[in-house]
Amino acid sequence: MSAPAYCPFYCEENIWHLAADPRVGEGTRRVLVISNPERRVALWNQRAGSDDDDGLVVWDYHVVLLCEMRVWDLDTTLGLPSPASVYFPHTFRGAPAPFAPQFRVMDAAEYRRVFASDRRHMREPGGGFVREPPAWPPIGEGHVLEQLIDLAVPEPGVIVDLPGLVGLLKATGE
Repeated sequence: MSAPAYCPFYCEENIWHLAADPRVGEGTRRVLVISNPERRVALWNQRAGSDDDDGLVVWDYHVVLLCEMRVWDLDTTLGLPSPASVYFPHTFRGAPAPFAPQFRVMDAAEYRRVFASDRRHMREPGGGFVREPPAWPPIGEGHVLEQLIDLAVPEPGVIVDLPGLVGLLKATGE
């Protein structure tokens, strides 16, 4: 199997592509936009994280795909895909409130329909990129990433904390 489309530091675009990839398998696909009001979420076991701290990194947001209780996080070191029962406890590890995750849970088809990024969030004041952009063209027209990360905006999808996500998955039979 060839590797999915991937560019470091562009998880939102990586997942946009992956959400339509048939190799993910059959079943309900959900996109999880992970952030919090402080935009400081601690995630362990990340490629960009420190080896001294078990791959800990603090992101302003992160985006992953969930399909049939398997998490597709192209930045994790836990394996691809990771069982949700492994991914969530090893990635979030009970981070304290300022770093605890909240999730915007969206149907993957809806994410692919509404997502657009002109990559402005990765631009320096002089116009260059903070991180090298993907080789593929920007997705969609405009820029909705800020609305998806802003968890005070109730839609699209639903907003839950980690226990709420676990409850949602159990309620929907996943």
